[in-house]
Amino acid sequence: MTFSRQPASTPHGARIDGIDLLRGLAIFFVLMNHVNVRLLIAKIPYTTGLPRQLIGALVWNGQPGVQIFFAISGFLITTTALRRWTDLSQVSLRGFYLMRFARIAPLLILLLAILSTFHFAGLHDFVVTAKTGGLWQALFAALTLHINVLEARRGYLPGNWDILWSLSIEEMFYLFFPLVSRLFARVKLFMPLLATFVLIGPFARTVLVHDNPLWKEYSYLGGMDAIALGCLTALASARFPLSRRVLRGIALAGAALAIFILCFAAQPANLALERTGLDMTVLALAICFLIAAAAQTNWTSPRVLRPLLLLGQYSYEVYLTHMFVVFALFHLYLLASRHVAAVPVLFLSVIVISGLFGGFVARTFSEPLNHLIRMRWRSPQQAHHSAERV
Repeated sequence: MTFSRQPASTPHGARIDGIDLLRGLAIFFVLMNHVNVRLLIAKIPYTTGLPRQLIGALVWNGQPGVQIFFAISGFLITTTALRRWTDLSQVSLRGFYLMRFARIAPLLILLLAILSTFHFAGLHDFVVTAKTGGLWQALFAALTLHINVLEARRGYLPGNWDILWSLSIEEMFYLFFPLVSRLFARVKLFMPLLATFVLIGPFARTVLVHDNPLWKEYSYLGGMDAIALGCLTALASARFPLSRRVLRGIALAGAALAIFILCFAAQPANLALERTGLDMTVLALAICFLIAAAAQTNWTSPRVLRPLLLLGQYSYEVYLTHMFVVFALFHLYLLASRHVAAVPVLFLSVIVISGLFGGFVARTFSEPLNHLIRMRWRSPQQAHHSAERV
């Protein structure tokens, strides 16, 4: 048995509103968390008097936000591969790597060039110290997909560098994805292999941490369980279309699980899941339930959610560029007031400006280059495929 594509309900190349909303929620959590970290470092007591549960849900879900990204990424990459090559055993190495390079590399290279310039200029928030390996080691780690390893060994890099840990995990998975899918899909072992990643994930966040708190969050295997679940969801969705009634039940179950993990982290049951490393696996599973329902129902987002939808559509660009906005607005906040009453304005400003800036970067730089690279280097057989934001 091989893994081939069945007719899907989503039109070719169409965006899926439910998935874009999940992306928007994920990047919202990341933005809120990074502003929160800056406020804590500056010892701004903005959480005084606020419910602990509310604070946890709003500003401490950065890591879960990345886990949401991982699950979505696994689904979209596998779905795209099925649509392009029909069967995973037929995935083109050249085509797949071109697709990833065109989408990821242009903005990443530009970001590294800007960060290097700011480092040499001596800007405080961008200097990579010798303690963490220095600039050249940071560049090497970013380009060879082991920023996460460098930070686990040397400590946190500056904020704009630190965010690249998740890219290291994701792209390391996709470095081997076409090779493994071509080999294992032929011998009925691809799904068991993905399931193995899912099973290992909780152990990677607990047993395999070796008392290194950074490795608990930044390890390869600790993030790949969500990507693998996304891949499995794509394979299942392609082969087993479900009724609307079943999909509605799956969506409700996914929403309930996600709300429990994201909004009730201090509850005993949630703490027990965290101690065993299962909290992030449960969250990824919940997101996959929502993804499957959104993909098979073609659910349309209401207009009131359009800002979150747009934030999700440009989530990659927002993710790679948002720390520039965070640092700039945070320093303005410190210079202007440091008043707790101005903190909500800071949060809102970061979200709005990061979204606008990410959208601008996407439309004027990364999307045009994505399209140009694919048009320039793709094979004639791929000529009918357009650039996709995955």
